[in-house]
Amino acid sequence: MTKYIKYIAIPLAAVAALASCSETDAVKDKGNAPVVRYVRDCDPEKSDSLIVAASLGSKLAFIGENLGDVQQIWFNDQKALLNPTMVTSNAIIVDVPNVIPGEVSNIARLVTSTGLTTEYPFTITVPAPRVERMACEYAPAGSQTEIKGAYFANDPSSPLKVVFDGSGEEAEIVSYTQESITIVVPDGATEGTVSVSTIYGTTKSGFHYADTRGMLFDFERDGATGLGIDGRNWHCAPLADDELALSGTYLKMGDAETLINNDAWPENTHLFTYWAGEWSDPITYPARLGERLCDIVDFSDFRNMSLKFEMLIPSANAWQACAMQLIFSGVDKTSYSGGGVDIFGNTVAASNNSYYQDDSGKASASWGRALYRPWSGSTAFHTGDKWITVTVPLTEFVYNSVGGQASAVPSSPEDFANFEIFVWSGGVTGVDCYPIICIDNIRAVKN
Repeated sequence: MTKYIKYIAIPLAAVAALASCSETDAVKDKGNAPVVRYVRDCDPEKSDSLIVAASLGSKLAFIGENLGDVQQIWFNDQKALLNPTMVTSNAIIVDVPNVIPGEVSNIARLVTSTGLTTEYPFTITVPAPRVERMACEYAPAGSQTEIKGAYFANDPSSPLKVVFDGSGEEAEIVSYTQESITIVVPDGATEGTVSVSTIYGTTKSGFHYADTRGMLFDFERDGATGLGIDGRNWHCAPLADDELALSGTYLKMGDAETLINNDAWPENTHLFTYWAGEWSDPITYPARLGERLCDIVDFSDFRNMSLKFEMLIPSANAWQACAMQLIFSGVDKTSYSGGGVDIFGNTVAASNNSYYQDDSGKASASWGRALYRPWSGSTAFHTGDKWITVTVPLTEFVYNSVGGQASAVPSSPEDFANFEIFVWSGGVTGVDCYPIICIDNIRAVKN
C-alpha cells in the first residue's frame, strides 16, 4: 500500500515559538489566562496573512501569550485534539475538527488545566459536500445503496438532497451520517453523475451511475462491446444469468466445490482471459470479437485512470486465499493467434501464458499486474450477498505474481490490448476456501 505524507509549512513566528518550547512552559503559564493575538493558516501559500475564519480540517497557528497551559481548544461545540509538542507559551498548532458542528457560536475557546477560559472570535466554515464513491454504481432502481464522502448535512431550511443527474430523479434518503448516505435508487434513474446538495452547496460526483464510459466487458452479446463471451482465449470461467445476476449475464468464478489455497492453479474456474486477435495472416482484430482493448478505450492517459467492475461474493462462499491478479498486456506478450505480423505491421506473440508467470521460477521477471486482495489471514471477505463496485488505479499495475516489484510494467496505451483475471498466488498465506466471485461491467475510466 502506498503511503502519502503531507508536509506542512508552519509560520515563522510559530516555528520560533516551538523551537523555544521547554517542559516548563505549562508550569510557567499555569494560573494565567491565555491571550490570543492572532491566528494564521499553516498552509504555506496562505501563512503570510492573519485570518478570522477557516474551513473544517484546517491546520491553524494560534499566536499569543500564556498559551503553554492550554489543555483544550473548542471550535463551536467540537473539541480539537491537541498535541502537547505543538503547545508552547507563544504558539499552538492545532487542526480544526473535521466534523460539522451541532451548535454554531463562531467562537474558539481555549481552556487551561485550572479552568481558565479565553474566547476568541473565529468562524468555522463548512465546505460543500464531498462525493467520493457509490457502494454499487449499478444498483438497480428500487434497491438501497450508499454514497460515501464527507460534509453531508441536513438543515431544515435546506434539506439534504441526492439527485441522479442523468434523469433528474431525486433519491429517497433512508438514513445519513456526515460521511455516508443510504438511499433508494429512484425509478427512471439513468446513466450520469450523482449530485449531493446541502445548505453548504452542491457537488456532482466524479463517478457515473450505470457507467458505460470505458466499457470493456459487460458480458452481453448485444452490449457495449460484445467482447468476452465467445471463448476466444486460453481458459475462462463460465458466464451465468441466475438469481445472483446484477443485470443479465455476468462472469461467475467458482462453483462452491473448487478448493482455493496457497497451491491452487484454478484455471478452469477462477480465470478470465481475453486475448485480442484472429488466426489470420496478417493478424486482424475483428470488431466485437477480437479487438484490441486499446482500440475500444482511450488509454493515452492511463496513469490517471482506474479499472472498475461490480463484484458479488456470497457470504456462504467467502474468499480467503490467493490474490485476484488483474493483468493488462499488449499483443507483443500474447494474442488469439499463432503469432506473426498484424495489420499494423507489429510483431505479435502467439497464444501463451508465460508473460504473467515465469517458467524459470523467477517471479521478479513476470509482467506487471495489480493484486486485489480484500481478505486477510484472519478474516474472510464477502460482500454480504450484495453487488459492490471495486476500483483499482492503473498505477497499481506494477507487481509480480507474489507481490514484489515486477521487472516490466505497462508503459504505453498498446500495453492495454488484452486482459486477464486470475485468482492465484499473491505471495500471502491464506486459508482454504471455496469462493464464488461474480464479476460484471469491467471498465477503464478516468479518475
